[in-house]
Amino acid sequence: MRGLILLLLLMPLPGGADVYKYVDSAGKIYFTDSPLQGDDLKLEWKRDANKIATEKNARVVAMGRSRTLVEPSPAKLSARRARYERTIELIAGQERVNSELLHAVVRAESAYNAGAVSPAGATGLMQLMPATAARYQVQNIEDPTENLRGGARYLRDLLNLFGNDLQLALAAYNAGENAVAQYGNRIPPYPETQRYVRKVLQFLWAERTSANKG
Repeated sequence: MRGLILLLLLMPLPGGADVYKYVDSAGKIYFTDSPLQGDDLKLEWKRDANKIATEKNARVVAMGRSRTLVEPSPAKLSARRARYERTIELIAGQERVNSELLHAVVRAESAYNAGAVSPAGATGLMQLMPATAARYQVQNIEDPTENLRGGARYLRDLLNLFGNDLQLALAAYNAGENAVAQYGNRIPPYPETQRYVRKVLQFLWAERTSANKG
């Protein structure tokens, strides 16, 4: 199934083509370019493949003009983190994403600033693009809880897509699934993406170190 997902991301799809995401009763995820039948299958979302590709291309193009995120002082960062800590822990559990990883991504994406907006239009704590927000049923992209939930679901899908390879999932969160697939399931040679993966891993290490000290 993983190969099917990557094929769908790479192949030129005709106009109007759709991508479907199903989940079965055991929690296994299926991506396909046509509807599936089965009493134990639940349709989670249906998206136009061309819209998905357009969004990813826009994010890659925007890398060259993306803002440089400057972290606030440690005291201010700590205060922001505390404001969303309980929500992050709750959503991480519900969406089956490690809470320390979710904290690391939020810190790298927005430094816990729910009002952050990039030049490319990525918004909120998880810096969701509008099409990604729509794909994960985020009604209000500026609402911190909805933004976190949409980003966590997207991150969970990327981990599933790349066999729980954390570095590839992070690279895809930054540059898009298609970019990772085009480079043979490797981190794309984009300096911004490579810096991003290193930054999230650094923040993840800091989260785990802090937790161990506690």
